[in-house]
Amino acid sequence: MKLWKKFICLCFAIGFPVFLTGCPIVAQKKEPQGKTYYTFFDTVSTITSYAGDDEAVFEENAAAAEELLDAYHRRLDIYHGYSGMNNLCTVNKNAGGEAVEVDRETMEFLVYAKELCEETDGTLNIMFGAVLRPWHDCRERAADDSANATIPAMDLLEEAKTHTGLELLELDEEALTVRITDPDARLDVGAIGKGYATEQAARLLEERGASSYVLNIGGNIRIIGEKPDGSGWMTGIKDPLAHESAYAMYLDLADTSCVTSGVYERFFTVDGVRYHHIIDPDTLMPAQYFASVSVITRDSGLADALSTTLFCMPQSEGQALIDRLEDDVQVLWIDLDGNQTYTDGIHPINRDSDTK
Repeated sequence: MKLWKKFICLCFAIGFPVFLTGCPIVAQKKEPQGKTYYTFFDTVSTITSYAGDDEAVFEENAAAAEELLDAYHRRLDIYHGYSGMNNLCTVNKNAGGEAVEVDRETMEFLVYAKELCEETDGTLNIMFGAVLRPWHDCRERAADDSANATIPAMDLLEEAKTHTGLELLELDEEALTVRITDPDARLDVGAIGKGYATEQAARLLEERGASSYVLNIGGNIRIIGEKPDGSGWMTGIKDPLAHESAYAMYLDLADTSCVTSGVYERFFTVDGVRYHHIIDPDTLMPAQYFASVSVITRDSGLADALSTTLFCMPQSEGQALIDRLEDDVQVLWIDLDGNQTYTDGIHPINRDSDTK
């Protein structure tokens, strides 16, 4: 799998749709400590501590988070199987057959994801794999041979959609078994899996007493606590329409997560038309409502799921959805012309005045 996101590093915190800075660093007793990984979810990830931990403490915390992230990377992988375990690839391969026994963590993830699918009235759909796979295959072929790139035929997509019902996924929480009843149906958890794993890693670190940590798991930002001086991190939301590294808005964030879905993330071009990777479940084509949607809420799994979901519906419907949720969710919508709409809890800051 090719790395498709641009690596941006500032003050040891790495971000794709956002950047974070703990500057000025002079206010801290020690420099930030960071580790970078290239194996989780086929992207670049970092774990950074601004807490001034002893090196041994940071190494132990990072190792614990690394182990957990690697476990979820394997559990939620829909493309590769691993010796000695049943993961989502195993479940997909057994579609239409017998139920597959999974571990408790995989079951908890699927239960949570299925509940979110129901709460979003199916706009988020982890059973959408039959439609997403042809798009994935076309994107992969385009990466290898751009001159002959194509998009999936609509009749193929329409037939695939008949195999995407959430009712096709059977979960037995007591027996820890998963069954897909339709042999042509497939799980695809790309809209939530990475964020969920990020949240589990953050909770593990919190249980270990960590604070002033920043996780950036392939662009899913999860901030644990505040900086040692009690302030937050300046966070820049990428301008989705800029050709260079530019930011549409700056926010001051602490003890929360920030996830952005945008047209610039994964795409390929056919006959001069760019096709991004976020597929509208109604049109079966790349969603055309926004250039990017950023979600700020404490739970990174929820933020990940909502950034994709809200990207695929008009702003008014998205607002109605988040109004129904019990969680505090803030959203920045940037439309295809660059116009910004955001919820009342978002307070943009001036970067220059904040860093003086």
